[in-house]
Amino acid sequence: MYKYNQQKAPLYDALERFRKKRVVPFDVPGHKRGRGNPELAQLLGERCVGLDVNSMKPLDNLCHPVSVILEAEQLAADAFGAENSFFMVGGTTSSVQSMVLSVCKANDKIILPRNVHKSVINALVLCGAIPVYVNPEVNTHLGIALGMEITQLEKAIKENPDAVAVFVNNPTYYGICSDLRSIVKLAHENNMMVLVDEAHGTHFYFEDSLPLTAMEAGADMSAVSMHKSGGSLTQSSILLTNKGVNADYVRQIINLTQTTSASYLLMSSLDISRRNLALRGDESFKKVIKMAEYARDEINDIGGYYAYGKELINSTSVYDFDTTKLSIYTRDIGLAGIEVYDFLRDEYDIQIEFGDIGNILAYISIGDRIQDIERLVGALADIKRLYQRDHAKLFSKEYINPIVVATPQQAFYADKESLPLEDTCGRICSEFVMCYPPGIPILSPGEKITSDVIDYIKYAKEKGCSMQGTEDSAVERLNVLK
Repeated sequence: MYKYNQQKAPLYDALERFRKKRVVPFDVPGHKRGRGNPELAQLLGERCVGLDVNSMKPLDNLCHPVSVILEAEQLAADAFGAENSFFMVGGTTSSVQSMVLSVCKANDKIILPRNVHKSVINALVLCGAIPVYVNPEVNTHLGIALGMEITQLEKAIKENPDAVAVFVNNPTYYGICSDLRSIVKLAHENNMMVLVDEAHGTHFYFEDSLPLTAMEAGADMSAVSMHKSGGSLTQSSILLTNKGVNADYVRQIINLTQTTSASYLLMSSLDISRRNLALRGDESFKKVIKMAEYARDEINDIGGYYAYGKELINSTSVYDFDTTKLSIYTRDIGLAGIEVYDFLRDEYDIQIEFGDIGNILAYISIGDRIQDIERLVGALADIKRLYQRDHAKLFSKEYINPIVVATPQQAFYADKESLPLEDTCGRICSEFVMCYPPGIPILSPGEKITSDVIDYIKYAKEKGCSMQGTEDSAVERLNVLK
């Protein structure tokens, strides 16, 4: 199955050899294996701070790897079925932005759905590329954006034959998957590259019943968030490239923005986690699927909640569904998703991934146990019994199609003024407004502010969503173009 010996973890082994040598440090970091900061050593442990080291010849260098990091990246590429892989220590935000910056220059067009993560639009601010949005179909009951439809993509390509790339979310935060193989075929027939945000699909590569992976579909580049379902440390990610992509140029692009002081804790966690998935991923994710399906059935038996799954598949806007995603619609019990999120944390000591206007997401992966699932189900039943109310007055929209007037870069750097939120209707936004997570902008720079958008922002604030992206931290004022 694999070309290389996936039992190896070259970067991890190099760190272990280094640790045993008891090298005297006259380099950074200045805590000197924790001795200079005992509270840090107490918090993280002597072994951890002892491995928080700087680049050196025996440990290679992420900016220009020639030995153990390069070998670890080759093993990762093999495990994911890619031509090349790059260890990323700036999160999948860095991976996504490197994909876009590798393909797009100023005034290049890129076709993408509007429900992308903020990192994509941030990349457009940086490079000056022009977004061509394929507004996704919306499930009006759940209020969520669905996948990229082939007919809509065909229309966008016909109207923008000079676009250089197509960007796809696969899966979405909620588990929705698009027809990747057909998207790749159509894009390549029109000389466009395909970039895939697989932040929430790392596990697809290690269990055969899960949806198609970007590399298998023939996509040119993909960003996989190993710290999400892959088990590595937070902020670690992998960027994958397929055949035909100039990997040396991609490395140059990565080095424009990625740190020159890469964390060996993050990189070694990628190496160890890749080995774990290659050796045990199939078995592990079969258990994850089983737990998620059990939870889905139990939650739906409570009544009022809707834990959705493969029944959403319609061969167009929902081509497939990630069954490990436990996405739950809450409005029918009269509670916004963010309210259920808060109840779970504050009253039951259960931390889920996010709550938005109408849904919550409980992230199930390789570290979960069936007793944890039981506790979640019991808490949800309790919340319904104690807090259920009439849902007639709840906000019904989760996704609002944008009206794009200017490019993200033009709007972000334009002359602007700050106005009270209520006075911005009809003006052009020059900053981001989003709930995080999931980090999908309600407004992006260059978009027209409508009464629907203002109502959504007010409602999200009222319900307790974590609002980000604005210069005004209270989100009472917005920056708009003069």
